[in-house]
Amino acid sequence: MTDKFLPHIELVQLKEAQSGGDPNAYYDLLCQPLHAELYRRQDFAFFDELNDMQQMLICYDYILNNVLQGGFIQLIQNGYVNMLLPMPEWLGTIGDKHMAQLLAEALKAYVDHKDILDKETTVEEFAALYNKLPVFHALDNQFQILHPQTINHILAYATIHIHEFANIAG
Repeated sequence: MTDKFLPHIELVQLKEAQSGGDPNAYYDLLCQPLHAELYRRQDFAFFDELNDMQQMLICYDYILNNVLQGGFIQLIQNGYVNMLLPMPEWLGTIGDKHMAQLLAEALKAYVDHKDILDKETTVEEFAALYNKLPVFHALDNQFQILHPQTINHILAYATIHIHEFANIAG
């Protein structure tokens, strides 16, 4: 069995991020070391070395970046739909029932339109999916509304369970 990966974060950095008033700074402090290690290894097998909450964090970050940029259709077309599967359970663990429900609905919409969404597309065909599948408009809008609350849920959980996210030094 592989040891779990825990990045090292200095206590001073952690305290500054927690008290700085910018939830994005705290979120990035927890998330960026995971991305850096994933990039260094160039292998998603790295996920096996992460605990559930770290996996939730990195999956949510991929979802967040794709959905805010181009909606759930972009997330799906970029090949990250599998990251939606465990999210409702993980989000339930941290007390975020609303985003858990929304991601379950996005997954259902994907399944309902899997035949269209799983096809390789040209740039023009990809752009046409937004008009062809309006069900995703409401999901994208709801995600934008809920995502700040989700970040707050993640950070509140991380504050109480920081040792699930990092080794704190100093």
